[in-house]
Order: sequence, then structure tokens, then C-alpha cells
Amino acid sequence: MIRVIVQICVGSSCHLKGSEDIVSLLQSAIEERNLSNDITLAGNFCTGKCNREGVTVTVDDNIYTGVTKDNFKEFFEDKILKALKEEG
Repeated sequence: MIRVIVQICVGSSCHLKGSEDIVSLLQSAIEERNLSNDITLAGNFCTGKCNREGVTVTVDDNIYTGVTKDNFKEFFEDKILKALKEEG
């Protein structure tokens, strides 16, 4: 049963700010933790929350802006793993 849906913005602004890198980091983090049955990754187009830095990522119904390679680990632990614990 899939419990958390993570959507990465792939609109033009986020694409230029590294959405492809964030997708790769998410795929790796999910695989390393064997969470593929608990998380669904999806792309989406502009959520209207563009930020000057980083990518917009939606975790279930919560929108987060400014996700970068530098803050990815903290984002994954604080937002995605926390959401899994709350769902579980």
C-alpha cells in the first residue's frame, strides 16, 4: 500500500533550477531505504509557488519550495520520512 505521494515540479522554472537532480536524489534515497512500496514519485507542472532558488516539491498535500541538492537530505528526512511516520 502506497502511503505518501511526492510530486516534483518539472515546469520550466524548476527544470532550470535542477528538478532532474532532485528526481535522481529522490529515486536513490527511496531505493537505498527500500521505500518503493511506500512512496509514489510523480512529476507535475507549475504549482504557482516558484521560488528564486531550488525546486518545488509536493508531499501529499503540502507544497515545499527551494529544494536543492544542498538541502535535499534535510528535506527528505524532515518532510518525506516524517510524512511516512505520520501515515504509518
